Amino acid sequence: MSSGNASVIELSNISLIVDGQVILKDISWKVDPGEHWAVLGANGSGKTVMLKVVAGYLRPSEGTVKVLGNLFGTVDLRVLRRRIGWVSSALQENVPRRDRTIEVVLSGKYASLGLWNSPHARDRGRALGLLRLVGCEGVESRQFGTLSQGEQQKALIARALMPKPALLILDEPCIGLDPVAREDVLETIQRLTLRRDGPALVLVTHHLEEIVPAVSHVLVLKSGRVLAQGTKQEVLTEETIAEAFGRPFDVSEKEGRFWVRMR
Repeated sequence: MSSGNASVIELSNISLIVDGQVILKDISWKVDPGEHWAVLGANGSGKTVMLKVVAGYLRPSEGTVKVLGNLFGTVDLRVLRRRIGWVSSALQENVPRRDRTIEVVLSGKYASLGLWNSPHARDRGRALGLLRLVGCEGVESRQFGTLSQGEQQKALIARALMPKPALLILDEPCIGLDPVAREDVLETIQRLTLRRDGPALVLVTHHLEEIVPAVSHVLVLKSGRVLAQGTKQEVLTEETIAEAFGRPFDVSEKEGRFWVRMR
């Protein structure tokens, strides 16, 4: 299955129409190797739906999709999805609460909820290493449901990394977290993006301050359409943010992070 120097993601004029309602309209977006992107927009702007198209869970009504050099319609999506890590609040809600954290991480290798396979010793070693990487050392024997929400999110990131994905999609990973837990998760994401052997990252959010410094580019959606895309400095302007969210904001940058204040 190809990748090499091919684009990580390439959407060409995709639209999605469901029951006569336009959900996505004429979206073109390209993610090249070495880039990390944030997808930004208000609630209902189409962020998660678009990424479900990227992961092959939704089929566009129009346009073409290529992921990791593979043209959809010519590739087994079940195989391709093993190279795409996904973390979302929906996943967090469906993980068996009594499973040991190490089992949750190991289940990522098999893309299962619950561990139904017998992992090799080397897989267990990798899982423990990933828990250390995301700052969750020492929780491997605890039941997943006893972890804090921030620890659960970091454990799910470790789970998504278990099969060594080439693309990692984090769909609002900080939702529901208190400020301290949020910053802890964002520091973990920042570390991952700086690793040379790490996957390309797509971070979905509607909070500018969650866009970590290592994210290089931003795509802004509004009502299922592309409002803006490009480098952070090009896109995260007061004019674009005001149009995206329907209210005027002051936007400032400090140490690679962007912050907003409603006027």
